[in-house]
Amino acid sequence: MLLGAICLLLILVESTDFCIGQVPGPPRTRYEPNWASLDKRPLPRWYEEAKVGIFIHYGVYSVPSFGSEWFWTNWQNLHNPEYIRFMQRNYKPNFTYQQFAEEFTAELFNATQWALLFRDSGARYVVLTSKHHDGYTLWPSKHSFGWNSMDVGPKRDIIKELSAAVREVSDLKFGLYYSLFEWFNRLWIDDKLHLLMQQNYVNQKVRPEQMDLVEQYLPDVIWSDGDWEAPAKYWKSEEFIAWLYNDSPVKDTVVTNDRWGFGTACQHGDFYNCADRFNPGVLQTHKWENAFTLDRTSWGQRFDVTLSDFMSSKDVIKEIVSTVSCNGNVLINVGPTKYGTILPIFEERLRDMGRWLKINGEGIYGSTPWIYQNDSITPNVWYTTKRASTDTKTTVIYAFVLNYPYDDNELDIYPLGKDVYTFRNILLTGFYVGKDQLLNKTNTQIIMLGMEDTKITWTSQDNKLHIVFPPKNRIDKRGLDYAWTFRITINS
Repeated sequence: MLLGAICLLLILVESTDFCIGQVPGPPRTRYEPNWASLDKRPLPRWYEEAKVGIFIHYGVYSVPSFGSEWFWTNWQNLHNPEYIRFMQRNYKPNFTYQQFAEEFTAELFNATQWALLFRDSGARYVVLTSKHHDGYTLWPSKHSFGWNSMDVGPKRDIIKELSAAVREVSDLKFGLYYSLFEWFNRLWIDDKLHLLMQQNYVNQKVRPEQMDLVEQYLPDVIWSDGDWEAPAKYWKSEEFIAWLYNDSPVKDTVVTNDRWGFGTACQHGDFYNCADRFNPGVLQTHKWENAFTLDRTSWGQRFDVTLSDFMSSKDVIKEIVSTVSCNGNVLINVGPTKYGTILPIFEERLRDMGRWLKINGEGIYGSTPWIYQNDSITPNVWYTTKRASTDTKTTVIYAFVLNYPYDDNELDIYPLGKDVYTFRNILLTGFYVGKDQLLNKTNTQIIMLGMEDTKITWTSQDNKLHIVFPPKNRIDKRGLDYAWTFRITINS
């Protein structure tokens, strides 16, 4: 009776560790507000397995739709002649950037429609710009009076609508981008004039907005940017991240990038961006993310664009494969129009990606880098791997072929590397190989994803696999395109 009363009391105070049938777990790790401590935090598993995300750059810059999302500073700060001519030809004299906000109407914005497209694209998370460098916020920020999507423009809380829709119609994780600095914010400019010896901008603007975003919208990604003009100490980045990891409502799931002050890129964060469109093409030991744009030169939507400016669907798949093979995730950017629509060319790319991932995602989601990221002899072949459940004697390798062998429908690949050495029948990659060929019909099975009901003809010689593709007309009939994936299962 007494034990039951104690258990009820513990339930009321949200602590049931000592109730019957429950064993107290280890104390939760608390992180100190310094990089040495923060960098020890394990990467949440969901991000490691997700591999593919969607980035959305949306804001007042979507109204002029010219040049890029840096329109305001290119026009007013840098006095770029192309931007000046654009304004002279299309807008009355003395027109201000703030007046664009009145035309940022988003009258066709349908959050559910966006969310369904992102789900169908095969992405596992989505990141929306909450505030870019112009300072305009996509939620009714109390610290951006008259310069947010509720006060001027759509008169809607864009973040609230999209986060709710994403969570309602999909299993995607929702994240938010936030720019630390603002080109024309008076508090920021005043702090710079004081050589960053004061932090009024951080205390009165940045930190309250960061906390508000986390507590209101529960983002699983905090994608920081606009950090490069000040050190992390000025931005109080370590304190904020420590709060995220220790006490925030998303402490168990949230991930952060590496843009927290100059010198932090490629050094600190759950995952590294290093630079825009970063794809080193070689294995990175720390988790990283390749954020790139379908419009090769702009993150925001623009109309001064030609077809050649867009990545093809094949380009997108190549970027995914080469990134994931080297321990990265991809974050693929689209820029919606001021009306709240996503252009058909963006939609086509995302749907093509979704169809490809539906067939080949087995080798992408939840995969890890293979001992060789790409084939050192046959170009444009990349590898990932997975463990076959709990069977430590079985290894699964995925070979992604980016260029179809049109000439003879056959291809040689070397998943065990260019040179193979054995010692007492132990391959130096860890396989027991016996006395026969390294890869033989007894220990190796090869299947083409999407053609599982078709037997693949193959032969081997030492570490070389000679694969005969199924007839091309049958491959095309199955809708296999852009990259072709072979699952190689080896029992050692």
